[in-house]
Amino acid sequence: MGRVEGKVALVTGGASGIGLSACRLMAQEGAKVVIADFNEEGAKKAAEDIKANGYEATGIFLDAGQEQSIKDAVEFTVDTYGELSVLINNVGLTNLQKDLDVVNIDLDEWDRLVNVNLKSVLLGARFAIPHMKKIGGGSIINTSSMAAYASDSIRSAYGSTKAAVNHLTSYIATQYGKDHIRCNGVAPGLIMTPAAEKNIPDPLKETFLKHNALPYHGEDDDIGYTMLFLASDESKFITGQTIQVEGGHYLANPTTPVLNEMMKQQ
Repeated sequence: MGRVEGKVALVTGGASGIGLSACRLMAQEGAKVVIADFNEEGAKKAAEDIKANGYEATGIFLDAGQEQSIKDAVEFTVDTYGELSVLINNVGLTNLQKDLDVVNIDLDEWDRLVNVNLKSVLLGARFAIPHMKKIGGGSIINTSSMAAYASDSIRSAYGSTKAAVNHLTSYIATQYGKDHIRCNGVAPGLIMTPAAEKNIPDPLKETFLKHNALPYHGEDDDIGYTMLFLASDESKFITGQTIQVEGGHYLANPTTPVLNEMMKQQ
């Protein structure tokens, strides 16, 4: 207990899934947490659940596509808890009906994802860094994706924006390291969030599982614990890195599962 004792964290997209896991774990480990989400009701409910267990959290509205909303969330955090020492930029969107291949992608959707997935990370850091400087440092954690590393037949905007998040992470780390501000990213593979459980067909889940090096899917807390580590002083000499948390899904030659089946039949 107490891995982030005394820290104040702002988590965007914190009302569910990975963000909620990070909020819950950091609160349990001593942080005061502001849960900022477009789903304001969900954010407030999550905060109430955390407080019911004896920890400290507050839920607020956030529109990550609006600069003023991001600034307001940072200022609310500082006004409420006196400082900001951890920022988790966790908001990320895609739309499989519009975020298509480069010939057919909806260009308005491209602009929307650049704004929400990438610019919101820039703005979160922009508004948080001056407050972190005042207290002698902090930790910024950006949610990336394995889509930043492995291209697909669709999701051109999503993958491109997440790749840009990785590089922006390294720029923030380089520019503000001397201020004792660290910046790292986390790139999840397929994580069985409630939304993934509901929306991903079982055959696709099995396909992902077959290609994992580990014999199971990832869960929310696999990412939440990684974020907790990066928020804590345990990771004080780590900056500018994006940690891939993906169960070894992308490690092997893609023909490996097929070859394994062939060998079993011989």
